[in-house]
Amino acid sequence: MTTEEKEILAAKLEEQKIDIMFVISKPDVFKSPASDTYVIFGEAKIEDLSSQMQSQAAEQFKAPDLSNVIKGESSSSAAAVVQDDDEDVDEDGVEPKDIELVMTQAGVTRPKAVKALKSADGDIVTAIMELTT
Repeated sequence: MTTEEKEILAAKLEEQKIDIMFVISKPDVFKSPASDTYVIFGEAKIEDLSSQMQSQAAEQFKAPDLSNVIKGESSSSAAAVVQDDDEDVDEDGVEPKDIELVMTQAGVTRPKAVKALKSADGDIVTAIMELTT
């Protein structure tokens, strides 16, 4: 397939705003001598562009690798974090389902989630943002 033929095909596909593209890896392309009509022979494979964009968007929201952050901390600050997590926190005034949601979304322990919810006056979004930034 020549460059000109590829450009024509790409323009037609873009013009139609199709989310599914048919890809022919080794095409046999013939042009009609009487008009601008092309006949393409070959094995067509479907390439779903919307699923590719979805997977790329999902890659952006993967949880970051925090193993190097934990290793970079000094032993005294790591010990302080461990002690901070072990203490019991009063959960009065905070809904248990809100605590669970903050724990799963922010990836923190229950005491940290409770403290964040209390400091955010029960606002789940603010608590999650405080813990993840």
